[in-house]
Amino acid sequence: MRLTIVAVGRLRLGAERDSAARYLKQAGQLASRLGLRISIREIAESRRPRLKDRREGDAVGLLAAVPARAMVCVLDQSGVILTSEAFSNQVRKWRDDAVPDLAFIIGGADGLSSSIIDRAHLTLAFGQMTWPHQLVRVMLLEQLYRAMTIMTGHPYHRA
Repeated sequence: MRLTIVAVGRLRLGAERDSAARYLKQAGQLASRLGLRISIREIAESRRPRLKDRREGDAVGLLAAVPARAMVCVLDQSGVILTSEAFSNQVRKWRDDAVPDLAFIIGGADGLSSSIIDRAHLTLAFGQMTWPHQLVRVMLLEQLYRAMTIMTGHPYHRA
C-alpha cells in the first residue's frame, strides 16, 4: 500500500523540516517490511484574496494530488481522536484489505474546504486545539512511524 501525505505548502528550513525528514526516514525504513511506501506531495498555497476562494483553490490542488483510488484521511480538528494503537490498527486494516493507496490530506493555514472533508473516509484530529499545519505534518509522520513500530513489535511505542 502506498501512503501519500498531500499537504499545502512547503516546510521551510528549521526544526519542523528536520523533524519531518527524520520521521520520514525512520518510517521509510520500516515501511518496506510491512508492504508500505511513503511519499509526500506538496502543493502551492492558494493566493486568492477571499478565504472561501483560497480554501477552494487549495482543494483543487489537494484533490489533484490524491491518487485516483485512494482512501482519504483528512487531518482536521473536527475529526475523531484515536489512540496510537487504534490508528495503527486502522492502517493495518486498510493494508490487509488490499487498499492500494491511502492519502493523508493536510490543509494550509486557512483550513480545508467542505469538498475535501466530504471526500474523506476518515477525518482525524490531533486534539481539539488548532495546530500549525507544519507541525501537523511532523505529528502525522511521527504517528505513521509509531504505527509501523506497533505493527512490527519494535520497542519505540511504550504505552
